[in-house]
Amino acid sequence: MKWAMLFGITVCVLLIFLFQLPRLKADQKKEKIAVVILLMFGWLLSAMLVFFPNIPGPDYFITAIFKWLGFR
Repeated sequence: MKWAMLFGITVCVLLIFLFQLPRLKADQKKEKIAVVILLMFGWLLSAMLVFFPNIPGPDYFITAIFKWLGFR
């Protein structure tokens, strides 16, 4: 079941990539790199949440950083 969810996530990411790629012009190389990096990061986070659902979320790390700096 987890592999099916990962496959579904992968299909969604590929569809997003295929729909966004034609909208970017040929000279927008930095934007294309940014789209690819953000999609890869999102896919990786989704895959990790499928296989390890008990990992702490991003708010845990932000709270830990700001507590360390002395902010509440």
